[in-house]
Amino acid sequence: MAFEEGELVEQGDLLFLIDPRPYQARVGAAQAELDQARSQQTLAASEAERARVLLGRQAISQEVHDQRQAALNSARAMVDAAEAALDTAELDLEYTRITAPVSGRVGRAMVTRGNLANADQSLLTTLVTIDPIHVYFEADEQAAFASQTLLADGESSLTIELGGDSQRQYTGALDFIDNHLNPSTGTLQFRALLANADGRIRPGEFARVEMPVARLEQALLVDRKAILTDQDRRYVYVIDGDNRAERRQVATGRQVEELMVVTDGLSPGDRVIVNGVQKVFFPGMPVNPQSVADAPADDTSISDGPVSNNQATIAAREE
Repeated sequence: MAFEEGELVEQGDLLFLIDPRPYQARVGAAQAELDQARSQQTLAASEAERARVLLGRQAISQEVHDQRQAALNSARAMVDAAEAALDTAELDLEYTRITAPVSGRVGRAMVTRGNLANADQSLLTTLVTIDPIHVYFEADEQAAFASQTLLADGESSLTIELGGDSQRQYTGALDFIDNHLNPSTGTLQFRALLANADGRIRPGEFARVEMPVARLEQALLVDRKAILTDQDRRYVYVIDGDNRAERRQVATGRQVEELMVVTDGLSPGDRVIVNGVQKVFFPGMPVNPQSVADAPADDTSISDGPVSNNQATIAAREE
């Protein structure tokens, strides 16, 4: 073993050395067989040439001439076979030096000095590429095809969050899209390239990828906690001119951090109940709204107004 477990290695670095003596002996034997085959070829070539001259003088029969020519062809084939056997033996000898196929971080050694290793069976160690890192993720059919326009325009930048930690956000680049949907899941696989020069990202980590699927010049955004569900329908409570709660069915689009895009059901200027929706017991119920400031799409902190303990005071948000 020629490496320290867990260290970084470069492509071509020696990792393991298998006892080369049996393979060196096979190389020697293959070389001897090649020399013998070449000697036989030389003899067969000489006899074939002599037979050609004698046939011209009608000193031998055509049959003898053909036999010696066939012997020469057979000797040439034996040389080719011996050369191939020597190449195989030398390749096996070369395989006794196990080198790193790529640069990366090597894992723990599965075998130690003196252990028996079988070709194509024994796992010696693992080696993973550190820089760059490939991030594989899948998107549903709707999102996959919605993103095609943006990707075609060169929008290949992705936001990648690792381990559910907002402090570990990185920017990657999309470099591969699979050529077919998975019929079992109805998803399309993507791959992003993520720089990892400092080696802090470990292969196998869970990643959350934010991929652009649409570009909206204008959109109605509502705090997602204001959106309620009734079986397969979604709705919000809005405040009418008499400060009464009105149920409004809505159609939603994509989520942008803590906000949800509303594609149908609301109009600019509607006041949407954000806080205290659990205190609305029926549509038409009078409420005491307290307006809160609109939050931008990139601000995850939503400001909520105070809620009274005695009244159905509800924070309303104007969209």
